[in-house]
Parts: sequence; C-alpha cells; structure tokens
Amino acid sequence: MRKIPAELVERYETEGWWTRDTIGELLARGLAHAPDVPFRVHSAVRPWSGTFRDVEGTARRLAGGLRERGVGPGDTVAFQLPNWMEAAAVFWASALLGAAVVPIVHFYGRKEVGYILNAVRPRAFVTAERFGHLEFQPDLCADVPVVGVVGRDFDELLSDAPLTGTLPADPTGPALIAFTSGTTRDPKGVVHSHQTLGHETRQLAASYPPDRGDQLTAAPVGHFIGMVNAFLIPVLDGTPVNLTDVWDPGRALRLMTGHGLHIGGGAPYYVTSLLDHPDFTTDHLRFMRYAGLGGSSVPVAVTTRLARLGIHVFRAYGSTEHPSITSSRHSAPEAKRLFTDGDALSGVEIRLAEDGEILSRGPDLCLGYTDPALTARVFDDEGWYRTGDIGVLDEDGYLTITGRKSDLIIRGGENISAVEVEDVLLALPGVAEAAVVAAPDARLGEHAAAFLRMLPEHPVPTLDEMRAHFEQAGLARQKWPEELHEVEDFPRTASGKVQKFRLRQDIAVRT
Repeated sequence: MRKIPAELVERYETEGWWTRDTIGELLARGLAHAPDVPFRVHSAVRPWSGTFRDVEGTARRLAGGLRERGVGPGDTVAFQLPNWMEAAAVFWASALLGAAVVPIVHFYGRKEVGYILNAVRPRAFVTAERFGHLEFQPDLCADVPVVGVVGRDFDELLSDAPLTGTLPADPTGPALIAFTSGTTRDPKGVVHSHQTLGHETRQLAASYPPDRGDQLTAAPVGHFIGMVNAFLIPVLDGTPVNLTDVWDPGRALRLMTGHGLHIGGGAPYYVTSLLDHPDFTTDHLRFMRYAGLGGSSVPVAVTTRLARLGIHVFRAYGSTEHPSITSSRHSAPEAKRLFTDGDALSGVEIRLAEDGEILSRGPDLCLGYTDPALTARVFDDEGWYRTGDIGVLDEDGYLTITGRKSDLIIRGGENISAVEVEDVLLALPGVAEAAVVAAPDARLGEHAAAFLRMLPEHPVPTLDEMRAHFEQAGLARQKWPEELHEVEDFPRTASGKVQKFRLRQDIAVRT
C-alpha cells in the first residue's frame, strides 16, 4: 500500500475525518437504531420485501456460517450479484466479520471475474446461478474454499447460530477492494480502509439534500457508488432501501408514481433516459427534485435541460480511487452547479500539474492498488493521486473537467479500458493493428469505437462477427465496440505512436 505522510494522518484524525470505527461497527450501530426501515428489491426475477432487521438476520446467519468455515478478520469475501437482498447480506456479513469485501459488477464476464478471483484469492465467493448474461461457472472459483450460489445452495451457508456483535478489525486495514477498469489490460483492484470508506460514507450522507425522498438505486452494487448508496448511507441515515436489478426507464417511471420513489441522479443517462421515454409526464418531475450528476462526462446541454424543467442540478467529480474529490453543494449558486464540477470537499486538496492534470489527496483517498507497481506509479510520497484527468480551476476554486490523459472510455458511468478492448480485437483473424477511442453517445455519454488496420486481402469484420468474437472472449458486453472503422494506416507521432486524438476528431467529423 502507499505510504501516507504522518502529518496527513494526524490531520485526518484530529479533524475527526478518520475514526477508530470499523465498517462493521458503523453498520451494527445503524441497524440497531433503525431496525424497522423497509428494504425492498423491485425485480422481475427475484423480488423481495422486508426490513433492515430481516436483512441483518440473514447477514448475521451468513456471518456465522462463514465463521464456522474459517472466515474472519483479515480475510476477503467476494460476491458477484445483481441488486438483490443477498448482495446486502454478503456485504453486511463481511463487514461484521471484519473481512474485506470484494464486490464484482454483475455483468463482468469470464475474463474479468477470473482475473479478480485470482488477484484477491478470496476465502469465500457468493454469486448467482443465472441472471441475464451472468452464469455460475464453477471452474473460475475451483480454488475458493467457500462458494455459495444464490438460487442453488446459498441458504446452506446460513448458520443456525447467528454472529453476535462484530469481530475486531484494524480500522486502518482493508475493508473493501473495488475493481475498476482503467488504462490497464485488466481491472484495477482499489483498496479502501475502514477509515477511508467510513469518511466517504459519512461525507456523502451529510451532503445529500434532506428532502430528497425515498431513493431508487439502479446503479449496480458491484460498483463503488452503487454499493455505498445501497448498503451504507441508508443505514447511517435510517432511510429505506429500494433496489432494482435492471435499468428499465419505463419500469422506473412506474415505480416512481406507484411507490413514491425518487431518482436522485447518477450518470446522466439514468436521468435523460427517463425524460426521453414515451411514458414520461410532468407528473414524474415531483419525484425528480434533485439530480446529482457524475460518474461520466456531464454535458452542459443536460444540466441546462434539467434546470429548465425545475430540477435542482449539481455536479460531482471523483473515482473509485478517490470517490469524492469535488462537488457543487445543492446550496451553491446555479452557475457553479450547472457549469462546473464543484469545489473540494471536506479534507480534500486539489492542485493542477503543469500540463493541467488534476492531482488530489484527502481522507477518502484509497490505500492503493492490489498491484504495487501501479500504486508506485499513481501516488507520490506526499500523498498526491494522479487522476489522469485534465481540468481548470476558476477564481472561486471550482473545478471543471476539460479532458482526459488516460486512455479510458466512460460509457454510462462504466469505465472501459481501451487497451483491454484492443487486445481482444487483435485476436480477430486478419487484424494487423487496432485502436479504440471514445465516441460521443447521445444516451450514454461515450461508447467504444474501433479502428482496424487489416492485413492484405483480409476484409474488415462485420459488427456481428466482432460481437461473436467478443462473446467468445468473455468480455462484458458494455465494453464491446459499437462502431467499426477501417483505416489503411493510423495517424502517428514521429516515434510511431497512434495519435488517438486525431481518430476522435475523425469520428466527430463523421457524426
């Protein structure tokens, strides 16, 4: 893990941003304070309705069963589940045991899941028998000591002797390992401590508008922000949990009017897909009071459109590594909320490098990566994190993201590594060279566009042929290129490196 300067540790502890609480202790207190708060899963295949007490009962029985099988503080517990009750039970059980939890996005394929399980070597892994494209594959977890499959044998892990209390754990140690795509070929394992995750949870809970209403959580709980919003903040706040396992704008609109559920933001696509749906009416606006937007690029056209409809918009900027770097408070002036990504949050410091790259540090910054070489490359000895994003600061300290150094595509809030996609493309017959860039997407912000240089006498593959190849490779469908372009050669630098900015310019001209 990275070395955190002693003066930062002292400051974070003195200010109360870092405490000695573990995530298990935070959860236990919150659950004891509000046991009767509703917890519901709105699903066509696995609906569920109960209370925090009911979910905690399952979590404590699971914790007891895992403990009987040798799982305890310092171990890791991984799960790959949709937004179901069992995902909450696994997360809460792991925290109560003092184990580090490893959420895996439910639509990740064989390649990603195999890499993650090999990287963290969990003591236990819980997944689903089947959901959409997710299918239990026993060979991937053959070396995991404890495996549970929802829909098959999950209940066999539940002990008749529930765990009482919480097991002690080091609050400075790992509580969460979240995997995210980036510029590397494989997902990056981001390690958060009880202290960094605890601060992030308390900070977000305090920043949300008090009259935001009962929220519908559609972001996958395998993602950092979906997990925090579903399993941590409601417990601290004593507010209901409402999950949906598939984003269907029409169904979301029915849940809003039928159950009084509110949509509070996320990646812009979640909000714009509601406004663009034929079932949307002005009556739905009373369930869209606020729109906190982030997770992908936030076009000004979207923020101004929402503001004209009377929705109170504010933007935020962060990453899995540093979840909350800046945000416009909901009380900030409208121009700051609509046109900037906010100013630094509690304890956070930001500065710009000579090339405009954003550097950040703060009490919610992760401990580092599971890959020590990546940790050494991204963090410096003074505690600064190199974000890979480019920005500008105005005279009031408000940040606006203007570009990206990293070779990354953000599709509807999902990070896609161009390098990872290029590796799969290069295995297609006849492909001599491949380059993948971000292309504008009216719904999702960006999608992957592929440029291929073919070997002589080899035709460029069709989209259907490319999709079949990616299906065979086991890469998540969200990462598949959505357009293909053939080039005779690539624009290059003097050293031969592909000039991807020119490929992006070419796409802009075509569209």
